[in-house]
Amino acid sequence: MDLMDEKSEQQARLAELKDQHRSLDDAIADMKAAPGDSLLEIQRLKKEKLSLRDGITRLEAILFPDIIA
Repeated sequence: MDLMDEKSEQQARLAELKDQHRSLDDAIADMKAAPGDSLLEIQRLKKEKLSLRDGITRLEAILFPDIIA
C-alpha cells in the first residue's frame, strides 16, 4: 500500500470518527432534553463518545505529529 493511500484512509477514518462523535453528542443532548429517565443510556453513550475521542486523538497524533525543532 502506498503511503499516500494509507494517509488518505487515515484521514477518512478520522472524519468518520469525528462525525460519529458529533452524532453521539447530539443524541446525548436530545436525551437530556427529553422527559423520562434514561440515565443509563446516556452514560453508555458518553462512554462510547469517550472511546471515539480516544480514537480521534490517536489518529490525529499519527497524522499530525508534534515535531520538536
